[in-house]
Amino acid sequence: MGEELGHHGDAEVAPGLVDLAVNVRRDPMPDWLSAPIMASMSTLAAYPDPGPATAAIAARHRRPPDEVLLTAGAAQGFVLLAQALRGARCPVVVHPQFTEPEAALRGAGHDVRRVVLSGDFALPPDCALPPEADLVFIGNPTNPTSVLHPAERIAALAAPGRVLVVDEAFADSAHRPGLDREPESLAERRDLPGLVVVRSLTKTWGLAGLRVGYLLGPADLIARCRAVQPLWPVSTPALAAAEACASRVAVATEREIAARLAGDRRYLVRRLRALPGVTVIGEPASAFVLVRVAGADKLRLVLRENGFAVRRGDTFPGLGPDYVRVAVRDTATTDRFVAVFHEILVGSEGKA
Repeated sequence: MGEELGHHGDAEVAPGLVDLAVNVRRDPMPDWLSAPIMASMSTLAAYPDPGPATAAIAARHRRPPDEVLLTAGAAQGFVLLAQALRGARCPVVVHPQFTEPEAALRGAGHDVRRVVLSGDFALPPDCALPPEADLVFIGNPTNPTSVLHPAERIAALAAPGRVLVVDEAFADSAHRPGLDREPESLAERRDLPGLVVVRSLTKTWGLAGLRVGYLLGPADLIARCRAVQPLWPVSTPALAAAEACASRVAVATEREIAARLAGDRRYLVRRLRALPGVTVIGEPASAFVLVRVAGADKLRLVLRENGFAVRRGDTFPGLGPDYVRVAVRDTATTDRFVAVFHEILVGSEGKA
């Protein structure tokens, strides 16, 4: 278990590089989001009040407010869960996935067990968890694989006496033609025992620097997480953003963005699959794709020399040095990247 669990895509980025390593949308902020954030600056003398944002998020997901907890980014949610559930006997993390859940568990003293998926990294219908597993973490869509698991397969992992944590940080990036809601999300499911859904407002709305996310789950579990949370953990501007992002206009805009992203993703996948020796894993469903190519760890460094930053894959449990993650950008950026990548691949073949 020598992976660098604390390594993240922002470490790949440097001035002058085209950023294909961080999965945060970079488009200008809409007025309905920027205006309340800016207006909140005039109220900073008062302590943050999470009530209005909590109520708005609860209404969006058709839950009572006591089943919502605002957090300083989704990453804080993992830490709170790891701290609040220290009594777990058998915590399990389904990999490959975002490394912060396991890092948070280990930081809280948990002895973590791994279930590592293989092949196209899709969750099989007969996924075998240890029967004693009482705390399980899984992502959907999963970072870094971009796999969107069927909701019912994940729901089947829930069991009495078990807390099932589903990381839906990228759920708002998934799109299915003809569907006007997030496909395969469990955010509104209140019938599954011990289900906690982790959400983020960082990716689609470009709010990585504001740090805002939330937990959805049974009131008793949410209360346990709140009990280990620092006072006033979410700033007033972040709360203003959270309330705005739960509005009807935000949800409608989110679906439009996801549809456009799907088109850009299809274009990226098509161009990558035409490159020699490159395999795009599965059918990507989020704001990034996972690529397998021999010597990816070395090719990544050559790409940096040629102006492009991609995310190394070997820090994710279950992957290795032949994997990189590439963020979905506009088609013009994709064309520039693929042209450079092609030249590097052809050059490396010539040296073999």
